[in-house]
Amino acid sequence: MAAALQLDRVSKTFGQMRAVENVSLTIQPGERVALIGASGSGKSTLIRLASGLVLADGNGAGSGAIHSFGVKVQEGGKLARDVRAARRHIGLVFQQFALSGRLSVMTNVLVGALGRMNALRGALGLFNSDERRTAYAALAEVGIAQHAAKRARELSGGQQQRVAIARALVQGAKLVLADEPIASLDPKSAKRVMDTLVTMSRDHGIALVVSLHQVDYATAYFDRIVAMNAGKVVFDGPAAQINAAFLTELYGASAEELILPSQFVVPAPADATAPSQTVS
Repeated sequence: MAAALQLDRVSKTFGQMRAVENVSLTIQPGERVALIGASGSGKSTLIRLASGLVLADGNGAGSGAIHSFGVKVQEGGKLARDVRAARRHIGLVFQQFALSGRLSVMTNVLVGALGRMNALRGALGLFNSDERRTAYAALAEVGIAQHAAKRARELSGGQQQRVAIARALVQGAKLVLADEPIASLDPKSAKRVMDTLVTMSRDHGIALVVSLHQVDYATAYFDRIVAMNAGKVVFDGPAAQINAAFLTELYGASAEELILPSQFVVPAPADATAPSQTVS
């Protein structure tokens, strides 16, 4: 089977700043990977490149290609002609939820079905009974079915993030890219969202890439860590190798952003592959 995500020598420049530099990365189907790095390291740009939301540098800047499950997303600074086919199975979860606050929770989740609908039915929001049943089942799976009729803005931050996860389930995503999904949440809500993401990945065989500042969570929930610094991948390996001393070696003074002062243990969900641990 083709890789869930394949980046080949991808770079991105904003003005005079090289945000991502010559990155090659492979994520296998069903694999769960944490992407870590201090502010400005290139994590968010890499996720936006992977989904085609940001175009990589053209051939003159040494850009390569990005594929998902064998379908080209972009190459040479241009979106692929069939990029919509690639995006149908790429779910996105953002730090600020990317929901329509005035619409109901149910409608926000149903948006995940738009890629399988014809343009007219999608534009008019004519969702059929099967799509609504699927959406309700997804809300039940993430634990917020009781809020289906509420407006999204009435929910807490953690609940809104779980709406975004339910939307990815309705979409039928085979790869979920989550950009700092717990950065604005309190510890209890952050744990619930991480539990939901990892359980979703495990139960549905969905590849999961999550960018995180909180290294405690990265090492607790993931077996594989990809660390970025100044736009480059500086580490790609097992979470067991990540500790405070190693982060300081990689990032210097910037490591303070990644090493939390608290020593609490973040328990992984039952049957998760990575053991609970703290950064020390």
